[in-house]
Amino acid sequence: MSDASRTVAGILLVLVPTIEFGGYSLLRMIAKRTPGYLDNPVRQNLWRAGHAHAGVLVLLALVGILYVDQTDLSDGLRTLARSSIAVAPILVSAGFFFSSLSPRAERPNGMIALVYLGAILLGVGAVTLGVGLL
Repeated sequence: MSDASRTVAGILLVLVPTIEFGGYSLLRMIAKRTPGYLDNPVRQNLWRAGHAHAGVLVLLALVGILYVDQTDLSDGLRTLARSSIAVAPILVSAGFFFSSLSPRAERPNGMIALVYLGAILLGVGAVTLGVGLL
């Protein structure tokens, strides 16, 4: 594994406790019946999606990083694939959370654009990595 891949994987693993904290926070709001969460379906659904996407996409990124160094891609394309699949989970989950911070949110705010940006980066990284492996 290259130093770059090891560094990115290390950063992602260090961020795992933030995903755990998010899950703990959701459970606490459910258990305490926190106003602005259970009575707000928009916020509830977006935060649930943010937590789930963070966990799944970090796992995908960690697996993808293992494959980046196995490709015949140029250094620039390896960096693109590695960084795109690593940044995507952060952007996607941030978009879900930040788009509904207000307990009175009735619809997502402009921060939802982070979800789309993250999805685009994930697609670019995955396709680049996939082509490199073929």
